[in-house]
Amino acid sequence: MNPSSLRPTHSPFPLKTNPQKPFLLRLNFSPRRRTTINSCLNLDLEQPTTAPNSEKLGLGSSKDVMEMEAKVLVGTYARSPVVLATGKGCKVWDVEGREYLDMAAGIAVNALGHGDEEWLRAVTEQAGLLTHVSNVYYSIPQLELAKRLVDCSFADRVFFSNTGTEANEAAIKFARKFQRFSNPDNKQPATEFISFTNSFHGRTMGALALTSKVQYRSPFEPVMPGVTFLEYGNIEAARKAIQHGKAAAVFVEPIQGEGGIHSATKEFLQSLRVACDDAGALLIFDEVQCGLGRTGYLWAHEAYGVYPDMMTLAKPLAGGLPIGAVLMTERVAAAVNYGDHGSTFAGSPLVCKAAVAVLDKIRKPGFLSSVSKKGQYLKELLVQKMQGNAHVNEVRGLGLIVGVELDVPAAPLINACRNSGVLVLVAGKGNVVRLVPPLIISEQELEHAANILAGCLTVLDSN
Repeated sequence: MNPSSLRPTHSPFPLKTNPQKPFLLRLNFSPRRRTTINSCLNLDLEQPTTAPNSEKLGLGSSKDVMEMEAKVLVGTYARSPVVLATGKGCKVWDVEGREYLDMAAGIAVNALGHGDEEWLRAVTEQAGLLTHVSNVYYSIPQLELAKRLVDCSFADRVFFSNTGTEANEAAIKFARKFQRFSNPDNKQPATEFISFTNSFHGRTMGALALTSKVQYRSPFEPVMPGVTFLEYGNIEAARKAIQHGKAAAVFVEPIQGEGGIHSATKEFLQSLRVACDDAGALLIFDEVQCGLGRTGYLWAHEAYGVYPDMMTLAKPLAGGLPIGAVLMTERVAAAVNYGDHGSTFAGSPLVCKAAVAVLDKIRKPGFLSSVSKKGQYLKELLVQKMQGNAHVNEVRGLGLIVGVELDVPAAPLINACRNSGVLVLVAGKGNVVRLVPPLIISEQELEHAANILAGCLTVLDSN
């Protein structure tokens, strides 16, 4: 499909007008495209020629935005050359009005897509009541969310943070505190950690120390010492290392996202559970990317029937607003005292109310079963359409966290998909296409994505 032929067929954001104020739809469409958009939206409005907020910055195109970004932001991101302006459902539009099917979902964050009505209602209503109070005071939305998380998980207690890496930092501290609390007579309590190859746990100094990719760690060394990396899935190596007795905790992703969509086996996770119990170490599941419905289970570890002492969450929990959480058993929580950890912004009323709306929708059995069905359908489509291509090694994943492993770098394919109107991500060693679409995606949209991916495979032959 020619991306230039793609048109929004409905408003990419809620339309609310105030009779006291003129309504402006600020998108930088060409005159021909503006006419099409107004017709599709059934609007008899004067169409401004700039994207939202771009007029005051003197920006009129994607090129303008990218040039200004290079002058004012720290260069930590090698961004795709797309300036996104609006979104609705599983689609987004750039400032020129080009439409994209979003198979990235903000890196597995926008589980309900863009502009979900129930999420939007929760955010706007709470914003009109109370946005932030800090953790000096109680607030009802925070309690409401914590109770829901406890009710639908293994956990007895919750600690809120702002991000996934902060959640992992908190889990590191809680694990060390637990070892001192549970062994008060031990003058040398366990303080080390075990992590695995292809792991990703964050970019702050503690979480970074648990992240296996050397290129992420080496520019900032020395990072937190005492981390041993083992082969993901190697039962015997893990058993021996844990029995050594110096590990406060084992961090593991039931399904690795950044690492290339590698799924653990039930036997591997069970062996970690047994070894941790025998050695007195804690088992911590990082479900920042694979948790909260992404696999078709509410929590990824439920697919294996193995339960942790702590679990870290973040990405999809508040539907695009920043939140992280550590869920833990009472045994672990008993080691934590006032002042041991904290956060000014974490668990704010606004973010927690948004998260309640997300959790209430995703946790429904019918919603989760639809994710399982669509995930299996996507994998079958990809296998069917890509079979026989010499560059495709494997299609893998669970639910709507799917990876396509190539024998060559994935960048040309990702770029070609973007140019054809589908946004996908890279993973692994740069050779895996990562598909983590909104969980609300339709089968028709999955078919479109699979067709584009398969059709763009030819670019791999010329690179």
